[in-house]
Amino acid sequence: MATRILTGIKPTGQLTLGNYIGVLKHLKEETNRGECFYFIADLHALTMPIDPEVLKQNTIDLACFYLASGIDPKKVTLFVQSSVSAHAELNAIMQNYLYMGELSRMTQFKDKSSKMKESAIGLGLFSYPVLMACDIVLYDANIIPVGEDQVQHVELTRDLVNRINNKYGNVLVMPKAEMRKVGARIMSLSDPTKKMSKSDPKGDIFLKDDLAVIRKKIMSAVTDSGSEVKYDIENKPGISNLLTIYAALKDISIEEAENQFKDSRYGDFKKAVADVVCDELGAFQKKYQEILESKAYVKVLEEGKEKASAIANQTLNRIKDAIGLLKV
Repeated sequence: MATRILTGIKPTGQLTLGNYIGVLKHLKEETNRGECFYFIADLHALTMPIDPEVLKQNTIDLACFYLASGIDPKKVTLFVQSSVSAHAELNAIMQNYLYMGELSRMTQFKDKSSKMKESAIGLGLFSYPVLMACDIVLYDANIIPVGEDQVQHVELTRDLVNRINNKYGNVLVMPKAEMRKVGARIMSLSDPTKKMSKSDPKGDIFLKDDLAVIRKKIMSAVTDSGSEVKYDIENKPGISNLLTIYAALKDISIEEAENQFKDSRYGDFKKAVADVVCDELGAFQKKYQEILESKAYVKVLEEGKEKASAIANQTLNRIKDAIGLLKV
């Protein structure tokens, strides 16, 4: 079977360097591996409160970020999740094949809901993995590049695929989560024990930050005792995080990065990290601005909607046939 790769990003908050390293930087090279489906997960963004205008602008920004990553719109299907109605329709079907016990064990739900009053927890937050499973199976995607916090959701999707196929025959394609070896988890610059997560202005590098601000954040990053530039997450989480960033942007191993800075002082090392980050994000920001001003993203999203809908509706109809829903 041909390789199909699916990647989605939620338009919530400002995207960070972690999003760039974990997802955007790799999108172009993914197109050489198989047929790629990239989407903006705006329905998922509704699981937590968000201002309508912020959601719209974040969706536009994300479309521009996708294109600024260098992907060829003719080689990929880029679309907005809510513009393809099959996602919502299949969600209504598949919620009957995943169970409350499974959903309540999802780490992300437990983390987010633990910080909320029970009366404020929406059903969408609880059933988030059902819609994510639908996103995946609609396109017969077999490779799902994700951060480690999403692996559990892909595993649940695999359980769903097994459940449907065992009950109704070979209906759905089995997906597999794929994590990146370098840069899979970029940490906060102010607290390197926590993930860079869109909510810490001092510790996060946002993709739309001014380059001078980015440089200042890196030079002010929390480091560790001692003076050796060495990868040691337990004893040197700050230096380890900066080494991860450098290695990921230079496309080298952690060991190569360590060797490069084995005789460097912290200040010189930070300057080198700041240089590579500013060089990469500076070029990226320029492309983003050109796409935003020209509104080139509009036609791409319209064409993506048509391409995605055609494929998603085929899968949806196949599932309807299998489970006994009459199409009239």
